[in-house]
Amino acid sequence: QLQLVESGGGLVQPGGSLRLSCVGSGVSLDLYGIGWFRQAPGKEREGISCISSDGDSIYYADSVKGRFAVSRDNAENTVYLQMNSLKPEDTGSYYCAAGPLIIGPPVVQHMCVANYGVNYWGNGTLITVSS
Repeated sequence: QLQLVESGGGLVQPGGSLRLSCVGSGVSLDLYGIGWFRQAPGKEREGISCISSDGDSIYYADSVKGRFAVSRDNAENTVYLQMNSLKPEDTGSYYCAAGPLIIGPPVVQHMCVANYGVNYWGNGTLITVSS
């Protein structure tokens, strides 16, 4: 049974940076595509970045494109989300999620846009962007 744990959230000023980590345990992450999702207060959860099982395909939502970068270190069973130039509208709870054998750009996008293939969720980490 795969378990996911997010860390790295906190309070940051606008324009600042944070790096989130999603650590998997119980099962190797290298068979799973990983997505980062966020839920802002009063809004629906949205997929902001997803990376394929093999790391070759990445999707970013328009709201974070150019500011966020996802990467994976399969040796550490960890996926990262580097967040730069943070804005108040980035405030929310951030979750990582895993789905098996997510391969190719269309499938990666579908994972983020429609939770396609997602079988496991972490408990989330809170980010507040405020001065």
